Amino acid sequence: MTDPSTPVPTIEEVGARVQQILVERREHVLLLTLNRPERLNAWTHQMTNELTEAILAANEDPEIGAIVVTGAGRGFCAGADIGSEFDSQLDKPTDATAAVERRSDNWVRLCRSSKPLIAAINGAAIGIGLTMVLPFDRIIAASSAKISLRFVRMGIVPELASSRFAVARCGWGAASWLGLSGTTVSGDEAFQIKLVDRVVADDQVVGEALADAAILAANPIPQMRMIKELFTENAIESDIDLIQKRELAALKIAFKTPEHREAVKAFVEKRPPNFRNS
Repeated sequence: MTDPSTPVPTIEEVGARVQQILVERREHVLLLTLNRPERLNAWTHQMTNELTEAILAANEDPEIGAIVVTGAGRGFCAGADIGSEFDSQLDKPTDATAAVERRSDNWVRLCRSSKPLIAAINGAAIGIGLTMVLPFDRIIAASSAKISLRFVRMGIVPELASSRFAVARCGWGAASWLGLSGTTVSGDEAFQIKLVDRVVADDQVVGEALADAAILAANPIPQMRMIKELFTENAIESDIDLIQKRELAALKIAFKTPEHREAVKAFVEKRPPNFRNS
């Protein structure tokens, strides 16, 4: 994802130079807004690069505990920009496949290792506009949002590990129907099949996502990232002994942290824990 020897820029440095997203602190939450409203925030390589840089900066910032991603204007992300470098090369499948490999390897790993990520789907989330957030920790959709895994209708197949995450989220039958039909569902329908975690009124989606993110941001960051790692590794692991081995290894680390000491002290003193200063 990045060279460990290269300093990660600050959130403010990232915010000053990005062109296709907006970067905004909301107390202990970072709000990232896809900002190509004239194209319904259609996906580009540059957009992912900017999101990646912003998430990496948030992961290094001790004041940020969670991240919300939403879209400007009427859409969340209406799929890949057909005029982009990748999608204009339909006659060059080798180049196109290489582009998918580059973004898949980095993006999914980043999502599953970062601080908590919440998607606030405020409008159309089509194709990669959906698969890019399936690895997130929470997905909140506006009631009228239009959501689709429409790859089959473009003569291609889903990516970004969505053939795992879609099934994990909504089950074999619903995921099969979404993937094989390429149909579009509303936010309400996506909630009914458990593709998204919450559905709210259109004008409340960002506010509700920020409120949920604030709850997460109050929790100890190292432990949340360890929990994400355990869920990622163990979700489809069949070896129960290995699952417990991983959990015990993480517990040994957690028991030695200042966050754990603060939680115990707060319990004894009958007060809420303050993990931010621990």
